[in-house]
Amino acid sequence: MLDTAILCQYYVARMFVQVTKCKHGQHSYLTYLVRESFRTPKGPRSRTICNITALPPDTRELIAQSLRGQSFLPSDQLDLAEALSFGGLAVLHQFWDQLGLERLFEGLNNPRAAGLLKAMIFGRVLFPSSKLALVDHARGTLLAAACGLDQATEDFDEDDLYEAMDQLTGRWVGMEKRLYTTGFPQGVSLVLYDLTSVYFEGDGPWGISHYGHSRDHRSDRPQVILAVAADALGVPIHLGVLRGNRSDTTTLRGLLTTLRRRFGIKEAVFVFDGGMSSKINLEAVESLKLKYVTRLGAATLDQLIEQLPADQSPELWDRTELMEIVRADKRYVIAGGPWRQQRDQERRQARLAKAEAELKRMAAVKRKQGNAQKLASQVGRALQRLKAHKYFDYSVDSHGQLQWSRRADWIQAERVRDGLYLLATNTTAQEVPATGVLAHYKNLQEVEDAFCHLKSYLRVRPMFHRRPDRVRNHVRICFIAYWLSAKLELQWRQKDQTIEVHNLLRQLQCIRLGRLELEGKTFKTVVTHVPKVLNATLDKLGLMPLFAAPPAWATANCSK
Repeated sequence: MLDTAILCQYYVARMFVQVTKCKHGQHSYLTYLVRESFRTPKGPRSRTICNITALPPDTRELIAQSLRGQSFLPSDQLDLAEALSFGGLAVLHQFWDQLGLERLFEGLNNPRAAGLLKAMIFGRVLFPSSKLALVDHARGTLLAAACGLDQATEDFDEDDLYEAMDQLTGRWVGMEKRLYTTGFPQGVSLVLYDLTSVYFEGDGPWGISHYGHSRDHRSDRPQVILAVAADALGVPIHLGVLRGNRSDTTTLRGLLTTLRRRFGIKEAVFVFDGGMSSKINLEAVESLKLKYVTRLGAATLDQLIEQLPADQSPELWDRTELMEIVRADKRYVIAGGPWRQQRDQERRQARLAKAEAELKRMAAVKRKQGNAQKLASQVGRALQRLKAHKYFDYSVDSHGQLQWSRRADWIQAERVRDGLYLLATNTTAQEVPATGVLAHYKNLQEVEDAFCHLKSYLRVRPMFHRRPDRVRNHVRICFIAYWLSAKLELQWRQKDQTIEVHNLLRQLQCIRLGRLELEGKTFKTVVTHVPKVLNATLDKLGLMPLFAAPPAWATANCSK
């Protein structure tokens, strides 16, 4: 019996529109043919199906695109169901995953609480507001989807947000350690430390809310003090919330203990401003075998200048150069510049002019009964208010007449050190040269920038919370938001882009994710165009692929 094999030949055909051009005399003619290509045992062949030259151009183009596989729908049946802002959220979501920050909240038992915390952090960067207002700002955005929450049902209830925020209590130390190991895998060699204050609307919580020296010029409000430690690039390491009436000099030793125990920082140069450079603090730093750079007051500067030989008088200095002095095994660097010298001169002249005008006004006042003690007290308070008390000698005679004169010797002594300030360090010249000491001190500007971001852009102030734990947790959420922004800005800086993170992210929120519906069913999810003014920046930052197609995390939620 013979086995027979049945051979089956499959012919695959493809149709397309072919345009041919022919010339007859002085005229050219285009012919549009619908043709079919197919394969035969003898090779590929094609044949004409029909001639569509007589059809309108739009109809011919529609046929050509249809044969290329494109689908067409009636425009009157296609609806844009929603268009949600997601541009800035997409960047934050990608960077959050890139740093592996999902592990930050892995200790929480409730996944929704972790999502709400993430939403408060993202919201603080993109649209800083109160917890109550978060639901309004989140409306029309993909904030819920970006944080792993249900986009369709999440209502960002205020009580749920506070309950999620309360989860930080008792877990913050572990979270801060994880942020440190993520942000500084190689450790830090320079720690910048400074303080600022944040005021309350109302009385504030008992125990930490007190009246004190306000950096916000709101002495009429109770406050808390924020103690921030950052690295040389301004990325925050630690943030503490202290009583509002705490003295600056009492905060440093607690910080040193925290950084050593919590983060294991045992070898670093600590840089802090003159308000914390007390003798006790400097001895405490040295007892821990740590290095420091700080600024000392004008009295110490005057003492050093008096001890200098005549050929090193400040009048002979080049203010653009640094002078290094070693006295009693202590190293000092005197710095300054022409700009600071001119500023100090103009500031002193302005204070002298205002003070003399006030003294003339007070002397011209006619009084029924001359009370010398009362008038002298008024003059003293006025000069203190104008910061000119040290420039004048004044007295009131028995007739109640005010007399005053300038302290020429004091003014001359101050003029000698115009533009100069004194830095002290326990580092050696081999470890940190004089120029490095000055550079370390100027790096404190990075901490000032952190305060600016926390207060102005992330709006940590004013605070309305009435519980100490919620005050701390509110500040901690702002801290994570700033930490995320600072790390993202550092990454962008490495790509030669200096645009502020919060500005670009908020501009990117105009990019939307739209959901198209056909007969009540989702047909397609599309991304709106990136604004042309941002194309070059996004291309340099490598963010353009992020908006080439709808991301998976957004599509899954947007299609619900």
